[in-house]
Amino acid sequence: MSGTPHPPNDPQGAGRIRRPSRRAVLTALAATAATAAPMITAAPADASERRAGDSELLYIGTWGQNQVHAVRFDPRRGTMTPLGSVAQVSSNWVAAHPTRPVLYVAGGEQGGHIRYFQIDDSSGALQQLGEIETQIVPTGSGGLSHIGLTSDADTLLVADFAAGSAATLPIGADGSLSAVASRVQDSGSGPSPRQLGAHPHHVVVDPSGTYALVADFGADRVFVYDYDRATHTMSADPNDGPGFYATAPGSGPRRLAFHPHEQLVYLLNELTADLQVLRWDRRTGTLSVRQVLSTNAPGHTGTTSAAELQISHDGRHVYTSNRGDNALVVFSVAPRDGLLTEVQRIACGGVTPWSMSLHPSGRWLFVANEASGTVNLFRVDGTSGRLTDTGTSVAVPYPDSITFRTPPRARRSARS
Repeated sequence: MSGTPHPPNDPQGAGRIRRPSRRAVLTALAATAATAAPMITAAPADASERRAGDSELLYIGTWGQNQVHAVRFDPRRGTMTPLGSVAQVSSNWVAAHPTRPVLYVAGGEQGGHIRYFQIDDSSGALQQLGEIETQIVPTGSGGLSHIGLTSDADTLLVADFAAGSAATLPIGADGSLSAVASRVQDSGSGPSPRQLGAHPHHVVVDPSGTYALVADFGADRVFVYDYDRATHTMSADPNDGPGFYATAPGSGPRRLAFHPHEQLVYLLNELTADLQVLRWDRRTGTLSVRQVLSTNAPGHTGTTSAAELQISHDGRHVYTSNRGDNALVVFSVAPRDGLLTEVQRIACGGVTPWSMSLHPSGRWLFVANEASGTVNLFRVDGTSGRLTDTGTSVAVPYPDSITFRTPPRARRSARS
């Protein structure tokens, strides 16, 4: 790929992935248009406002643009109405509280800042409530790569790519954040020039709430730390350090997802673009490999870069995005052993699918195509798991992450 370098504040080392030229972007979009419906926009704003009580909000982070964008989404009609920029802050990643009108935004500037905002459900507007600095010694390149909530939404899990650390912050009953409760420092390196030190990319807590797993891009490890739900803290054995699962050198672990019913973990590696099925032993906190599959297309050449991993709520399908191929790859999950079979490979609707998010209903998939500046909507077949490009998209500058806010009235409407 050719073009200009990535924007500043690049803790994930993505500056090594060159932004495509205008010609490359237009060529990719033309190829997508040949197999998808024409791009359409959502309903006019006035129609969206009349349905606001039954609709939802999408909040979208923007890489290097110091903006958070909002979109009104109607899940029944599959329409999106852009609301524009609603906050002028660095937004490496965004995450919404599942029940409270609170949005958390991870910044890329020095200090590892996390800001949290009150959401106005009627307008989508944000009002900042507070700000936490998570780094002990501010790094020179910023660097929060991911934030997420525990299943009971009482702790915010933070991956600090630049500092090589992971942290936890307690969440109050009202959605407010407290100061950092724990911080762990990864160690290690890999053979890639982007792996000169530890670079945590994702943190998850296992279903039992006993362990915290950290996918470390730089160390080629999935570190396993003890986790205390009562104190919201991660810790390592003072004598032996954390346990870990080692990937092949140069893999670059990026994303983790626990199967909702089986003792399995799915691991997506960025640099090798492979997807691993790992057996999880909750008694010992150990991982062992069961299966390894490539997400690259047959005959793939050029940049190799996998990015995002999602699993359906029923555990029957796994979704990955591949930035090197500008593609989404769908896998079915075998009911007896959780092993994967590829069932579909489809163009992502744009260029550089940085992240994607499954809608809580399971009917929709949103893709943040960072280089082409669009968020694209795909319909999900509930039986086969296959995707259909709806042709609907909204323009957002360099989108990097997507999260959902479903107001109480919309939740009641969806259940009725």
